[in-house]
Amino acid sequence: MVEAFVLIQTEVGRAEVIAKQLSGLAGVLSSEYVTGPYDVVARVGARTADELTATVVPSVQQVSGITRTLTCPIAGGAQP
Repeated sequence: MVEAFVLIQTEVGRAEVIAKQLSGLAGVLSSEYVTGPYDVVARVGARTADELTATVVPSVQQVSGITRTLTCPIAGGAQP
């Protein structure tokens, strides 16, 4: 499995709602709203890097209220 963290900026006041919406999407392993320069951090995963970039990340980016994302693949590949 290939995993990544997606750092997400949202419209003002929407972080909690968006974090909850993301947690229901296929490929989203966890989703939390946070403080700092990003509003939500999601951990995502897929069988391959191609599936992650072609399917999972775009589904996250299409959630209404998200203004910017930064995808950070987890170094070392598969996690136990």
